[in-house]
Amino acid sequence: MTTVETRELRYFVAVAEELHFGRAARRLGITQPPLSRAIDRLERRLGAVLLERTSRMVGLTEAGSVLLREARAALDAVEAAERRTRRAALSTTGGAGVVLVTKAGAAGELLAKLLDAYAAEPGAVTVDLLLCGPGEQERLLRDGRADVALLHRPFDSTTGLDTEELRTEGQVVVLPGGHPLATRTHVRMAEVADLPGLPMPRWPDRDGAYPDGPGPRVRDHTQLLQLVALGRTCWVAPESCRERLTDDLAAVPVVDAPPVTTVIAWPPHSRSRAVAGLVRVATRL
Repeated sequence: MTTVETRELRYFVAVAEELHFGRAARRLGITQPPLSRAIDRLERRLGAVLLERTSRMVGLTEAGSVLLREARAALDAVEAAERRTRRAALSTTGGAGVVLVTKAGAAGELLAKLLDAYAAEPGAVTVDLLLCGPGEQERLLRDGRADVALLHRPFDSTTGLDTEELRTEGQVVVLPGGHPLATRTHVRMAEVADLPGLPMPRWPDRDGAYPDGPGPRVRDHTQLLQLVALGRTCWVAPESCRERLTDDLAAVPVVDAPPVTTVIAWPPHSRSRAVAGLVRVATRL
């Protein structure tokens, strides 16, 4: 049975990403000859040519592209396992609390109630709160940097996670207070998408890159609300965002926007008593 070592996967990923043996060797902190030999052994072991090599360039074969994708996923899983193991070891000795991750600015009132209620529980541990940008909380939970997360369907995927639903709510569009639509009882998504001068904001992806588009680049919700108040953008968000709107902003229900369900999520293999306690309190609220 062929067994690929984690070290070999790291070597291959470095070469596949750099497409240069010399740069990959420097990145790994080794010399080039043992790196080349390791890639040769990996190809023989798998019975596949992974890299096309010439005197001027290195390229990925189709098999190499498949292995790059799978190797990244495998290495991420190994790192996540290491993080969770260290956290589990600390929790058994009382040296660690629980890490809760949520999107910055989301579910503010619910989050405050959850933290207060859990802190009053017998045996409660410290809850370290991570606030992140849109979509980041799911990744932090899956890669082991967080123990539990507040996620929002349909925007976040909960596939492969254990979840409990906490609440479902409609969505509103946040507008400058003096906008003509601010006095309406409701609007539709088509109207929001075509608002002159109020293009949707653009958030960075996990690599920090912004998608193309006319909307302003935003980093956090404080900046976003300032841009809305200045008439530079609008924002479609769960109805609970009303909690933090100032008088110069208006929120109008979007009747055909999909409802948003807030869930508390955790890895299915978690055996943390702190996570179980936090989930139990969340579902009771």
